Amino acid sequence: MAINDPVGDMLTRIRNAQNRKLASVVTPASNLRANVLEVLQKEGYIRGFERHEVSPGLAEIKIELKYHEGEPVIRTIKRVSKPGRRVYSKIKDLPRPFNGLGIAVLSTPRGVMSDNEAREANVGGEVLCQVF
Repeated sequence: MAINDPVGDMLTRIRNAQNRKLASVVTPASNLRANVLEVLQKEGYIRGFERHEVSPGLAEIKIELKYHEGEPVIRTIKRVSKPGRRVYSKIKDLPRPFNGLGIAVLSTPRGVMSDNEAREANVGGEVLCQVF
């Protein structure tokens, strides 16, 4: 089955797994997914992730979800830029999700980073998702 929106698929898998209170979830591997997960791990929204080969040429990423007092750390995770409608933002127009309590994950010319890192690096880009 072909997936048109790999990042959106990964975010939905995370959302569904947290609704079921699962400890981890598996998603097909790609470099973009790994970069988004790296930002989520750095910001403290997931415990970690690891990539492993299922068969030659086919890899998966196992994502360890994070909970605090039985509740998921990620309250909302939302895809912003979709394949049918790309959303780009200049440095001065970068969103501040939930009045700065959440983060926006951006794909910039310098790589995938959070909105705070993008402000420090003074670079804009495509807004992939928002997490709170």
